[in-house]
Amino acid sequence: MRRDMCHEIPLSRPDIGALEEQLVLQALRSGRLSIGPMVDEFEQQVAARAGCRFGVAVNSGTSGLHLAMRALNIGPGDQVITTPFSFIASSNAILFTGATPVFVDICPRTMNMDPAKVERAITPKTKAILAVETFGNPAYMDQYRAIAARQEIALIEDCCEALGTRHRERPCGSFGRVGVFGFYPNKQVTTGEGGMIVTDDERLAELCRSMRNQGRPLHWRSGQTPSGTSAPSFASWLKHERLGYNYRLSEINAALGVAQMRRLDSIIERRQQVAEQYISRLAGHRHLILPTIDPETFMSWFVFVVRLEASYTAEERERVLNGLRAHDIGCGDYFPCIHLQPFYREQFGFEPGMFPIAESLSHRTIALPFHNELSPREIDCVCQTLDLLIGRENLSKR
Repeated sequence: MRRDMCHEIPLSRPDIGALEEQLVLQALRSGRLSIGPMVDEFEQQVAARAGCRFGVAVNSGTSGLHLAMRALNIGPGDQVITTPFSFIASSNAILFTGATPVFVDICPRTMNMDPAKVERAITPKTKAILAVETFGNPAYMDQYRAIAARQEIALIEDCCEALGTRHRERPCGSFGRVGVFGFYPNKQVTTGEGGMIVTDDERLAELCRSMRNQGRPLHWRSGQTPSGTSAPSFASWLKHERLGYNYRLSEINAALGVAQMRRLDSIIERRQQVAEQYISRLAGHRHLILPTIDPETFMSWFVFVVRLEASYTAEERERVLNGLRAHDIGCGDYFPCIHLQPFYREQFGFEPGMFPIAESLSHRTIALPFHNELSPREIDCVCQTLDLLIGRENLSKR
């Protein structure tokens, strides 16, 4: 593959159009840049799509996970079962509360936690299961839900990568006692930075509303006082009933989210088309394992991650990644295992080999460019270059 056959192809790119520009400008001109109607509408849109009664907008998915655990009274001495194969924010949020993450290994087919290992890891100290829908795949969420119910512990659904996905007709976000979405620019829907807590538990939602807003009283909702006036009194503004944080989402960010949610179906449709083109182009490649999706799952597709088959080493994968980048093709090593990150090894004494399936997969994953503006020619360029680089590695094995 000659270098001049591909122009620069980024790993991700947000899908931003005229409606987004219009609503952001509307928010800017309104004079109300925080705690206003755009946040309300965005909360209602996301909660409805998740099949939940309540949505609480926050400034990141990480903040949402933190507040969800705080609202569930998770703290020092508690254990939360989670996956080592995820973006680090999922387990960091556990540490924010003073609780301890308990990792279990994953299923190689789905890359989500093995349900049998989840159940075996439960102890009297286990307060919750934090289940991540890895790359937006909801596999086993119904099983985690059943385990949590049997053990009388909370299921927290990290659905940051799964907005719009359904499993057996149940929308992601509705499997747990609480779910959390993220809206970073590479997600299906973006607010630039932002997140959303969704739940059917009104008390939990109100606690999260209070804590995102510096611990102000529970009646706070979009600046409304109990009397219904549109602006709080100064005395109310300075009243703080609990430990809180500045985790609010601005009206500007929410306006971007409202526009994206109005276009969500078309955004998802385009992402599905891109994923289908990759699958068609790479199906049958004897050195690659493609994403495995349950036929009862409707995927909204967050990323497109392939992995090299088991004979390849981490060093060989790195050479493939570097080769893609040398051809101006964005790519990523999603995800390095959390338990082998320097802080976790130092803090908890984790060592290689403790979660062998997650470690093996993490050494062989390749996130390919994935966004709504990818053209068939660009997808073909990515796949041809990838094939060439894998072929080069195979030659070196002889």
